[in-house]
Amino acid sequence: MTDNDSPKPVVVGIDGSDMGIDAALWAIDEAIARSVPLRLVCVTKATHPSADDYYADMHHAEASIRAAKDAVEATGRPVKIETAILSGPPAVLLIFESEDADLVCVGTVGIGRNARAILGSTATELAEKARCPVAIIRPQGEIPRDTTQWVVVAVTEEPDSESVVEHAMDEARLRQTPVLMLGKRDGLDDIVGQWNARYPDVHVYPVANSADVGRFLKKHDEAVQLAVIGGSRAEEVMQIVGPYGHSPFHGTAASVLVVRH
Repeated sequence: MTDNDSPKPVVVGIDGSDMGIDAALWAIDEAIARSVPLRLVCVTKATHPSADDYYADMHHAEASIRAAKDAVEATGRPVKIETAILSGPPAVLLIFESEDADLVCVGTVGIGRNARAILGSTATELAEKARCPVAIIRPQGEIPRDTTQWVVVAVTEEPDSESVVEHAMDEARLRQTPVLMLGKRDGLDDIVGQWNARYPDVHVYPVANSADVGRFLKKHDEAVQLAVIGGSRAEEVMQIVGPYGHSPFHGTAASVLVVRH
């Protein structure tokens, strides 16, 4: 964790998988926009049956961190990189990291060399219990570059709705992509107008009679790069992200940002 006087970093869970590196590359823009470090964290097992197993685990962690750091540095982007190797349950440690983080990012599979899939374990627990926003990132090459890549968010009656929409608008501005804003028909155009006034550089398109992000994605084939939801809807993470290898053009499958405070 960071010192109280230090800027809160963007934390990325690294496990040696390509998806972990994808999450690190996605998080570069987040760290630069916040003027904070990018903290690459790899988690080893809490116990080892032998010294050889311990050294193999540490070697894997060091190699994983080195590969992710090299990938970030290869972009040439001006971001400060921090690294850490921790030991223990991945979800518990990343939730602990979230107490002093601006954002925690993980890939759709991985976090722990022996884990077959992050979804249903680490990602779900992070989405439900983290002390900061959590981004769960699908492989970034799944959507063709020449396709419009949307940010999707729903206007709801929940207390955190405005904060959720604000995060979605910030992401759209950062990534220069338009927003599909879902909501009930009554008043949606006025709400969209208010957000357009606050973010004149972001194109926002209203989608009436649809205030459920997961249900919308399941019924439509728009190329969605990021769905933004509130912490009260964290149980929708698995539905939105979809299984690894599931095409974004055949129903639900998108990276997801869970807004938590």
